[in-house]
Amino acid sequence: MSEQTRTAVEEIDYDETIELLQELVRIESPYFEEEEIVEFVYDWLDAEGLDPEYHPVSEPEITGFEGANVLARSEGTDPDAPTLLLNAHLDTVKIVEEWDEDPLSGRIEDGKLYGQGACDMKGGLAAIMVAFRALADADLQGSVVFSAVVDEEGPYGLGADQMIRDGVTDDCDAAIVTEPGPILAQTEIANPALILGARGRFLYDITVRGHAAHGSQPEKGKNAVVDAGALAGALAEMDVGTHPKLGDGSVCPLSIEGGGETLSVPESCRLLVDRHVVIGEDEDAVRADAERVAADLDLDSDVEIGFREAPAPDVRYGPYVTDEDHPLVGALEGASESVTGEAPAIGYFSSVGDFNYFGHRAELPTIIVGPDGENIHGAGEFVYTDEVVDVTRMLVEATSEYAG
Repeated sequence: MSEQTRTAVEEIDYDETIELLQELVRIESPYFEEEEIVEFVYDWLDAEGLDPEYHPVSEPEITGFEGANVLARSEGTDPDAPTLLLNAHLDTVKIVEEWDEDPLSGRIEDGKLYGQGACDMKGGLAAIMVAFRALADADLQGSVVFSAVVDEEGPYGLGADQMIRDGVTDDCDAAIVTEPGPILAQTEIANPALILGARGRFLYDITVRGHAAHGSQPEKGKNAVVDAGALAGALAEMDVGTHPKLGDGSVCPLSIEGGGETLSVPESCRLLVDRHVVIGEDEDAVRADAERVAADLDLDSDVEIGFREAPAPDVRYGPYVTDEDHPLVGALEGASESVTGEAPAIGYFSSVGDFNYFGHRAELPTIIVGPDGENIHGAGEFVYTDEVVDVTRMLVEATSEYAG
């Protein structure tokens, strides 16, 4: 590690970083309602002289969403040196009702900071904000792109999608996403950890069409709800793909909607089914799997296998794996040992997020490294404060090594 890098890492102030995290947690920012936190992050970067910009995000057809990401760039001295993307999302899930304290308190107790979104992922957001400021002063050969995006928790990941559509990622060579990794890893691991890939996801949107009849004479109809239930059960048991790194795929029926007449055999039904996939399972294969299951059941009703409506055909969470030999992996391994005294565990994510867009759609070697906690998306969510600062310091050291 160079003396300049060592100084930059050592200058990461613990208290200042956690105070910034508290401020972020105290801003309510569920997906599609991120205006206040967008402005806060922009103003913080602007006050630090980091030249942020608002990056418009628009999806008029399905959601009607209009918002903005916050982007900034630290230009390197060598145009041939690598460019690294540092990414975090600004939004949280909607505040859940089970909290028995202020869900936006940012309360700290026993090394844990509490609040909705504290772990997922305002801890990671604070880390890239502080790290980017340090890296902008480090006179690196390579460039660093900062992105704080909207709608990761929403239905389509519109913020990251807009970045890809607008070419923001085109000159990037790799990406770090500071999501909490170990809590949703395929195997039980703990920080320090590097998550080098993730499964993908499709959402089946299936229509089952039967035939209406009087409810007192069900034999005269074709009950779409009954057939949808049978199909849901069969899909839940279907064979899925497997991968040596990503593990097995999975299937989970989410909802059945249909019927409702007071005394009629339901003539139609809608079935939504989650399908997490591994490398090798593309849209055509996933559709064919469900069609084969439906055909084998030989249901009375007609079945149409489709997928959730999306803003564009490529708005899909594809699976990806980053090579363990990639230079950024090595840089993060070295930073982990330097900052924490431990070699990082290697793991793979069980679900999906913006990292799938970067790793699969943008084809960037993408690594998840972020502070962990518990109760994400639920009451009592917290992040470990020590890990927030550790990740911040690791980002500075690893980026300096990779892009320096």
